[in-house]
Amino acid sequence: MIQFDEKLYFYLLAIIPVMVLAFFFLQIWKKRTQKRFADLNLLKRLAPNRSSFKSTVKLGFLLAGLAFLVLGLVNPKIGTKLETVKREGVDIVFAIDVSKSMLAEDIAPNRLEKAKRIVSEIINQLASDRIGIIAYAGQAYPQLPITTDYGAAKMFLQSMNTDMLSSQGTAIDAAINLASTYYDDSQQTNRVLFIVSDGEDHSESATINSVENAIQNGIRIYTIGVGKPKGAPIPIKRNGVVESLKKDNQGEVVITKLNQEVLSIIADRGDGEYIDGSNTENAVEYIKEELNRMDKTEFEAKQFAEYKDQFQWFLGAGFLFLFLDIFVLDRKTQWLKKLNLFNEHDEQ
Repeated sequence: MIQFDEKLYFYLLAIIPVMVLAFFFLQIWKKRTQKRFADLNLLKRLAPNRSSFKSTVKLGFLLAGLAFLVLGLVNPKIGTKLETVKREGVDIVFAIDVSKSMLAEDIAPNRLEKAKRIVSEIINQLASDRIGIIAYAGQAYPQLPITTDYGAAKMFLQSMNTDMLSSQGTAIDAAINLASTYYDDSQQTNRVLFIVSDGEDHSESATINSVENAIQNGIRIYTIGVGKPKGAPIPIKRNGVVESLKKDNQGEVVITKLNQEVLSIIADRGDGEYIDGSNTENAVEYIKEELNRMDKTEFEAKQFAEYKDQFQWFLGAGFLFLFLDIFVLDRKTQWLKKLNLFNEHDEQ
């Protein structure tokens, strides 16, 4: 397991493409200037030992040195020991709607980004609970199994989009059925499922059956509604620019609306609550209080311990490449010249 102490220093890597571009334009300028000064063959005779290849090699050494120095500043650490710890918490699964209707922008910036922000803020409030993530549209897909790794959860959360599932629609029942397989039956923990959606459900009767089965498995279901009852069209974008609006088979613009009624019924049948997600702060605070009121169950979790610093290896490699950059000269190396690896023999 690897972790980074100072991730902020990663931004320094942005200097590398800038230096590559600067080197590229410098070479173009030098060639143009040399052409004005003299013919190319004459320049080769005037400076027979000048190597056009080594300038690129030196740049490679310099960039490699800078990259390794930045990694040294970031200070990667490697976990050297996996240990079992005991925690008390709740098992939480987030089922997030990634159907096309979640692209509607009746809630800024759009429903899906709002849903991801709410879940991310909930994760920030957790301490020792285990979490899992499910993506669903016309079918449900396991995004992240139950874990205590909140960093991984946020990474998977941010990668979610409406193109990740080919089958469109909104099958909440599939998400509930998949969530039921997430929990460990050998550990009788409190089990909570949060369904984050605009409530458009294409299989309501099947959903109610799934809710009843979930209740029998000890799962409480909360629903978080994102969107507005008034609704909004679904924009079709390319490179962030709206090209058109989604239309039905009759050519009419589709207006997708928040279905609070369906979400309320699911939460009521699931022994949970419907939560309005339009205000992130209020929704997260309410969920935090609900989770705090639940009994915490002790369970075992594995985590890496005894992280060791690895910065010295990267600093050493960085200084080595900078040393090579300094001592590699722009002139041709005689023994390499004899080998003619780069076709640098003078033209006769």
